[in-house]
Amino acid sequence: MGQVRIVADSTCDLSKELLEQYEISVIPLCIVMNDKSYYDGVEVTPDQIYEWADANRTTPKTSAITFEYVEKVLRPFIDAGDEIIYLGISEKMSTTCNVIRLYAEDADYTDKIHVIDSMNLSTGIGLQLLYAAQLAREGKTAQEIVSLIESRRDKARASFVVETLTYLARGGRCSAVTALLGNALNLKPEIVVENGAMKVAKKFRGKQASVILKYAEELKEDLLKADPAVVFLTHSGCNRAVLDSVREYLAGLNHFENIYETRAGGVISSHCGPGTLGILFYAE
Repeated sequence: MGQVRIVADSTCDLSKELLEQYEISVIPLCIVMNDKSYYDGVEVTPDQIYEWADANRTTPKTSAITFEYVEKVLRPFIDAGDEIIYLGISEKMSTTCNVIRLYAEDADYTDKIHVIDSMNLSTGIGLQLLYAAQLAREGKTAQEIVSLIESRRDKARASFVVETLTYLARGGRCSAVTALLGNALNLKPEIVVENGAMKVAKKFRGKQASVILKYAEELKEDLLKADPAVVFLTHSGCNRAVLDSVREYLAGLNHFENIYETRAGGVISSHCGPGTLGILFYAE
């Protein structure tokens, strides 16, 4: 009898250590720069993306996972007769989940590849992956895991504060004029994920260090009601002092068993730019 394997795409933003600890396999999305495609986290890093983006005054394009890499990751599991649970970035943001469905049909393995639309991104997916891996270790069947993940999916809370509007403007997510004015006024939008899509929840103003801490403090009520198992502190390249202040704040709540700090991968970073930070958790 085969095992239940947990697979995700690179937008899950889990650290190498967590991926190894929970035995989660990752299929990278693609970053396109100068008409050349690079596998996210395999062939290009966020810092390399920032360097290219600033030099060219644009953001790279991103594209879904490729059949070639899906085959590379999933074929050994298929040959072993394993069942596969794939948790992908929200289908409102990417066609990645559908690529897996098409591959399952092509491989004649649709009965054993279970695709879950996370309706989220970054460690909003990561939360669901750790839960799925935990359930698999407890001996739950693939169908039981899918049911439990989907029943809890809308409790995954994902929000981020963006430091600069420049990358959002370059990617067409806000106008150049809005970005120019926003940056001049030190406006920092809070982006939240709801029903699988991103929207602006509020706008902070000030230096990023003070804004980030205010953002964390305004989440206090929700954080104290959250699942205490884990909270993620996920960023796209923040000052160490800022990260330490938020971690200290979260630890001071005396609520969470695990506070995981992760660095966002290339896809997420290319859209939000450096300095973005989010706090992600499961609501009870």
